Amino acid sequence: MTRLAAATALLLASVPLAAQWLHYPTPGMPRTPEGKPHLSAPAPKMPDGKPDLSGIWASADNKYLQNLAADGIEVPFQPWAEKLYKERSENLGKGRPSERCLTHGVTDFDALGINWKIIQTPGMIAVLYEAYNHYRQIFLDGRPLPKPTQPAYLGYSVGRWEGETLVVETTGFNDVGWLDDGGHPQTEALHVTERFRRRDFGHMDLQLTIDDPKAYTKPWGPTLRLNFQPDDELMESICENEKDVPHMVGK
Repeated sequence: MTRLAAATALLLASVPLAAQWLHYPTPGMPRTPEGKPHLSAPAPKMPDGKPDLSGIWASADNKYLQNLAADGIEVPFQPWAEKLYKERSENLGKGRPSERCLTHGVTDFDALGINWKIIQTPGMIAVLYEAYNHYRQIFLDGRPLPKPTQPAYLGYSVGRWEGETLVVETTGFNDVGWLDDGGHPQTEALHVTERFRRRDFGHMDLQLTIDDPKAYTKPWGPTLRLNFQPDDELMESICENEKDVPHMVGK
């Protein structure tokens, strides 16, 4: 195990994984005759017939947190971005924003194997992240993406339905965030597209497309698998009293 992986494991181990309502049954959760969550049951629907993505989710594989190209994707770097990524990798990811209690970005949160909760209404979806107690708003009311005046870590998001798939477009990012903990860079030109498709009650596919022409020569990205977290709830997780930085050894 690399020192970066070991440091990440320690960080994740320190995050509370269980909520205060231990084993409280998820309302509306389909169950087997034995009373266990029936995760392969059909995906639920909203009253308007749209897929209901509500609930608590987490990435099924934490490898994407370290490297969004973990499946062997050939990342189409611009020369300066490749140089910076190699420097960050050789330095074992030292200096990433989360070291200093700064938030993860959209793609980093998507890949994080820690609970996040979707609250869905016809006009807006809210995403609540357990880590760092952050949130996103995804507007479904037809508004266009705004012209960014204040770049942000999580950007500004609008969504639309394409059949059974929720398509979310996000822009307005700053250039401080990292796409993953391994250090793939981003610029203020970043445009992230997320395509959410709930396959059944307990499983969802999330296709990420990273389009940042200042850092990459063409769009790229992985498809993540998300697992529903039954009989669980979010827990407050504030990044405070930070003690990581003195132990980040880099090279």
